[in-house]
Amino acid sequence: MILAKLVFECFEDTTMTKVETAINGLITELKYNGQIIGQEFPTLLKDGYFITQVLCPEEESLAFTNHNQAVKKAVERLTDVGVLQPKITVLGQELHSDSTDPHHTPSWQILYTSYIQTCSPIRCGDHFAPIPLYRLPALANGCYKQLINWQQDWQACDQLQMNGRTNEFESLAQLGTIDSRLGQQSRQLCQRIEAQSGVPTYYYLYRVGGESLTKEQQRRCPSCDGDWAVLESIHQVLDFKCDDCRLVSNLSWDYK
Repeated sequence: MILAKLVFECFEDTTMTKVETAINGLITELKYNGQIIGQEFPTLLKDGYFITQVLCPEEESLAFTNHNQAVKKAVERLTDVGVLQPKITVLGQELHSDSTDPHHTPSWQILYTSYIQTCSPIRCGDHFAPIPLYRLPALANGCYKQLINWQQDWQACDQLQMNGRTNEFESLAQLGTIDSRLGQQSRQLCQRIEAQSGVPTYYYLYRVGGESLTKEQQRRCPSCDGDWAVLESIHQVLDFKCDDCRLVSNLSWDYK
């Protein structure tokens, strides 16, 4: 991931409310287009400039060629309230986040996230690196809002089960079963992404607990009851993969 700075300058008299609304509108659309990542985008006013720091998948994420129509309209609204298009400064590589997948067509991809990750929820199956969403066909209304909202839901459940204080087992059921509401939504998303991208898209089923290592290794695909254990762990994370059902999972973290 790349840290960048957006500097907004007013070219005519305006109001703080108009400027804040326009900047927030642009930041929101950039987020839903996958050009910036995360939930918090601090903005400060210094020496007459509005400065926002953002996290991007790659150095060229904020290039005009990656804008969708909603982002372009948000840029136009800046002009309407007397604000120039932002000047973009790339600050450098963010040290604590995953590196973005290189430009290529993956042979398969995975819908995967966790509560500690700040990156795209689509990972390349070949490299297990996050793929910027704007490289994919848009899901609806020209953006990826549904996918980003899905990621927030998944991460919220993951946070609850990791904390182990409130709704732990209910959250685990959402993350680890295909017939939960989240599981059903996840597989539907995968089907839509695969249909639009042409790339096989798998859903990651989280696994923890289990009776023993032996029984874990004998787990069957929860959808077709087929043998889905792989001979060698994929990216040291995935130990099960069903190509027919587009599902992957890990050996219970209790036994890895």
